[in-house]
Amino acid sequence: MDWIEIFVETSEDGIEIVCGLLYSCGLTGLMIEDGREFLEFLENPNRDWDYIEDDLVKEKTTHPTGITFFVTDNLNGMETLKAVKSGLISLKETEKEFELGSLDVTMKNIKEEDWANNWKKYFKPFPIGNKIMIKPSWEELKEDTDKAILKIDPGHIFGTGTHETTQCCIEHIENYVKEGDKVLDVGCGSGILSIASLLLGARYAAAVDIDPNAIEIVTENAKMNDMADDRYDVYAGNILEDEKFISTFGGKTYDVVEANIVADIIIALSPMVPNFIKDNGIFICSGIISERYDDVVEALTANGFKVLETKRKKDWVAIASQYMGE
Repeated sequence: MDWIEIFVETSEDGIEIVCGLLYSCGLTGLMIEDGREFLEFLENPNRDWDYIEDDLVKEKTTHPTGITFFVTDNLNGMETLKAVKSGLISLKETEKEFELGSLDVTMKNIKEEDWANNWKKYFKPFPIGNKIMIKPSWEELKEDTDKAILKIDPGHIFGTGTHETTQCCIEHIENYVKEGDKVLDVGCGSGILSIASLLLGARYAAAVDIDPNAIEIVTENAKMNDMADDRYDVYAGNILEDEKFISTFGGKTYDVVEANIVADIIIALSPMVPNFIKDNGIFICSGIISERYDDVVEALTANGFKVLETKRKKDWVAIASQYMGE
């Protein structure tokens, strides 16, 4: 198996925050480059090394502070990288009190634009659950199917349907989205969850993402799936902190709220979702690593939700819960 080396540039103060994001995306084996540690080593009169080459000093003192991790050179790796990038955009918006550095992402020994095209050879049509067939926009189905065909071109945004978190969400959507429902998709990425909901009978969906680039990608994916303009709206903004933006989705009008993000964001959303969802409405949340399951359930329960069903794939968990009302 081939691996791609990824580096996220941050600040000394941002290391712990970015590490938390990477762990929440299922990444381990992180390598941290902290500029302070080498300077402290140089200034330590009791260090074990008597001589340090000038080239090493130059390299260590000029190398940016950041975190290195590895992803597989395939479709799963692409999805993980997209999730990381989406999470970094969220950090920039939600952690403004911290100086996090540039949060630039670089790939070693490969150009990102080359990789973004190469991974497509691994992305073929495949079914999810009992009712959905995912079809990349550039592929053709080799045989007929009675499943609803969801055409998708995620671009650089998370959401091909191959990640376990997305699959579990769509399986919950099959079970809980009813004919005529209104759906709110929070952290929509490529729009795959809300488009799946519309294909399975929802009459209207609103999709929101903190990344403004999602608007164009989601709009194109909606058109590709023949969604009428009056059935689907896409917004970019911070649904956690921007009160004016939050009011756009208020009024307890949604039958289903969907969020495939990370545990910490779902926990932060839990007290807000009651403002959007009808009494007895369904909140489907995913992107939860197994270790954070109890934390998410605790937050849901504290905010009026009852867990109905849990789906697990590998180390990921997706929860379907019902809002019991005030």
